[in-house]
Amino acid sequence: MAFFSKLKDKLFKSSSRLEQGLEAIVEDGGEETTAPDPVIPKPEPQPEPVPEVPQPQPEPQPVETPEPVPADPMPAPPPPEAAPSKFVLARMFSRNEAKTAIRRTLDDDMLEQLEELLIASDMGVDTALRVTSNMAEGRLGRKLSTQEIKQLLAQEVSRVMEPVAKPLPIYPKRPQVVLVVGVNGSGKTTTIGKLASQFKAAGKKVVIAAGDTFRAAAVEQLQVWGDRAGVPVLTAPEGSDPASLAFDALTRAQEDGADLLMIDTAGRLQNRADLMEELAKIVRVIRKVDETAPHNTLLVLDATTGQNALSQVETFRKLADVSGLVMTKLDGTAKGGVLVALADKFGLPIHAIGVGEQIDDLAPFDPEEFAAALTGLDQS
Repeated sequence: MAFFSKLKDKLFKSSSRLEQGLEAIVEDGGEETTAPDPVIPKPEPQPEPVPEVPQPQPEPQPVETPEPVPADPMPAPPPPEAAPSKFVLARMFSRNEAKTAIRRTLDDDMLEQLEELLIASDMGVDTALRVTSNMAEGRLGRKLSTQEIKQLLAQEVSRVMEPVAKPLPIYPKRPQVVLVVGVNGSGKTTTIGKLASQFKAAGKKVVIAAGDTFRAAAVEQLQVWGDRAGVPVLTAPEGSDPASLAFDALTRAQEDGADLLMIDTAGRLQNRADLMEELAKIVRVIRKVDETAPHNTLLVLDATTGQNALSQVETFRKLADVSGLVMTKLDGTAKGGVLVALADKFGLPIHAIGVGEQIDDLAPFDPEEFAAALTGLDQS
């Protein structure tokens, strides 16, 4: 729960925006009501007894009458009174502790306002319509409070995210080559450093290749993370061929018996043809050493880019065979719903999310924690 607390605290922009919007929607046309008594479920109907077909009975035989048994001198105690059921207790307590809350009838007008709120949170039109439709199923005409709407929304968000919440797979193949792609400024370099440090702390032997040879700042940043984690960082002179560096790094990782090799790449989308050729060349070259490489291709996305993250996924899926996503900077956006849209549209595994610059600010993706933090729902 430690990361959930941090996630909830740092997602305040998204969650507060959704919370305020949900409260405004419920208050607009809602009225203060008392919480209804718990509904006691009706007993299930019992099947009608099937009449028995009369069977021929044997002739009665004489039975010897047993001698009478003397009565027990101590009378049997009366049967204990049945304890009240939990439903009755719930009703008794609810009468004594009835709480009032503003509730609004879930109707088409309220659903339209919910859709607009989710779209404004970058959840996307299609996903927002699907989520609100599922929320409304079987509930139209019911009066709902803000807390109940939060619970329904968190439940639907979690349902969308559950199939894609998968940790980065670790294969027995050594070294496992992880190619990391993404636009410049997405948090790619920092993510590599954090993952390398965490894998090293878990007992894995890691090597980093600073393949973004066109940005000196990226190389220096990786070297800082490498020194901090005790992980070797292989570099090349600025402007060198990234494919050549990747080849040398994979050879070195094999010689050292490393478990993982993480290769940083450039993220220049201004000229996609050049970037596509660069990535294709890196793959061709490392496959001369290991024909199964790369084993993972991670796309790092910046949550603050909002709907642009969708177009980035489409672009990098054409440039590289993306196998999973990492979303960074969720602490800096009021539109965290874009992660829901990504899961709904592409179905790519989401391995981790980041909410800050510290090493423990990157954690495996948990759909229930994310949904609760996004909607402002208290999980305690």
